[in-house]
Amino acid sequence: MNASAEIITSSNAPEPVGLYPHARRVGNLLFLSGIGPRARGSKKIPGVELDASGKIVSYDIAAQCHSVFRNVRSVLEEAGSNWDRLIDVTVFLTNMKDDFAIYNRLYAEYFKDNQPCRTTVEVASLPTPIAIELKCIATIG
Repeated sequence: MNASAEIITSSNAPEPVGLYPHARRVGNLLFLSGIGPRARGSKKIPGVELDASGKIVSYDIAAQCHSVFRNVRSVLEEAGSNWDRLIDVTVFLTNMKDDFAIYNRLYAEYFKDNQPCRTTVEVASLPTPIAIELKCIATIG
């Protein structure tokens, strides 16, 4: 594969749940795949409590927000970019009504110095029992 379509795999972010890279670099742009709050090397999701059948008993959207932002930062940094170079963020929430206010407050704290374009949408579910996922575009160098 040539440098204009470089595949990036993070050693710190959670493993993808399918056949896709954490990011791809094309020119000076970095496109991140959907990044969730899971912890690397574990199926554990910060702030999520599951019952014996794997259904969500309770979750903490704030814990998931902090974790997903940390995971995005890891991918950015390993790819040669950084938080301040984010230019577009699409956020997927599974419960807009209950979670938007907390997510929006935390987002404002994390992005107070850099304000990328943002779209927030509600989805019925995500591939794992998570409540938030980010899809991002950043610049490199």
